[in-house]
Amino acid sequence: MPETTLRPPSLDAVAAARWQRHAHVQGLRDGAPWLHEEVARRMAERLGWMARPPASWVHWAPAAGGMQGHARVQEVFPDARSFVQDARTEYAQAAIDSVAKPWWSPKRWQAPGLRLGLPEGGAGMVWANMALHMDADPQALLARWLELLQVNGFLMFSCLGPDTLRELRALYAAQGWGEPSHEFTDMHDWGDMLVQAGFAEPVMDMERITLSFETPQRALQELRGLGRNLHVARQPGLRSRGWRDALHAAMARDLAQESDGGRIQLTFEVVYGHAFKPQPRMAVRENSSIPLAQMRSALGLKEKGITP
Repeated sequence: MPETTLRPPSLDAVAAARWQRHAHVQGLRDGAPWLHEEVARRMAERLGWMARPPASWVHWAPAAGGMQGHARVQEVFPDARSFVQDARTEYAQAAIDSVAKPWWSPKRWQAPGLRLGLPEGGAGMVWANMALHMDADPQALLARWLELLQVNGFLMFSCLGPDTLRELRALYAAQGWGEPSHEFTDMHDWGDMLVQAGFAEPVMDMERITLSFETPQRALQELRGLGRNLHVARQPGLRSRGWRDALHAAMARDLAQESDGGRIQLTFEVVYGHAFKPQPRMAVRENSSIPLAQMRSALGLKEKGITP
C-alpha cells in the first residue's frame, strides 16, 4: 500500500499542532469532551480481553483523552502503576498537577500515584484515547507508542473513522461549501500502520455512535469541543454571519429527524485497536555483533540474576 494512503488524508500539520495545544488547555480547564469519556468507558470494557494485567501503564495525552477514563483503567488494574506521557513534557506535567491530591488526603496512599515519565524497562500498556485521528504524523506516533512499551506489552487506542460526520459532509457537498473536516483513516489502514510500525497481532474493531441535538447551535457547540476543521483546503478566513445563518438553516432542514422529535443527528464512527510489542528480531549475518542488552531482551531474560 503506498505510504500516501496511510497518512491522514488532507490534514493540515500546522493546524493539527495548534489544535493539540488548544485541546490540552481545554481539557485541563473544562475536562475532556463527553464523547471522549464515553469512548474511554467502552474501551475500558475491552481490557477484560487481556490475559495478563500490566504492572504499569502509560496514559497518552490524558487531558484530552479523559481523566474519567483514566479512573476506569485504574479500577480494572488497581495494582498497576500509572504514568503520563504527551507530545510535550509540559502537557504531561500540567495534567499531573491538575489531578494531584492534597498531601494530607489518605486516598493519596491507597492507590498508585500518577507519575511523569516511564517505568524502567517500559510499560505493560499504552492507553491512547481519541488522539490518533488528530495527529499529522501517525506513523511517528505509533513508533513512539511502541518505544514506550516493554516486550509483550500492548497498546490500546481509539480514534474516529471515515464515516464520522457523514451527514454534515453530505450537507456541505450539496451546498458547495467544501469539507467540514479533514478525512479520517479507515480501520484497515490503521491495522497496516500498526504492522509497519513494528506491532504484532493487531486487532481492529469499530462501531457507529449517533448523537442527537436539540438545535444546530448545540450540535456545533459540541463539534467545537471535539476538534476543528483541519482540512488543508478549508476556508482560509472567517465566515460571515450570513453563512453561519445559512448553515443553521440547512442543518435544521436536512439533518433533523422527525422520528427523533426533530432533533439533529450526527454519526461518529469510532475505531478501536490493540496490538502487542513482539520480541525484537536479531539480524543474523556470517559475523554478527549483538549487544548483551538486546540478547537478554530477545531471550526474555532479566537484567539481573541470569547471564546468557
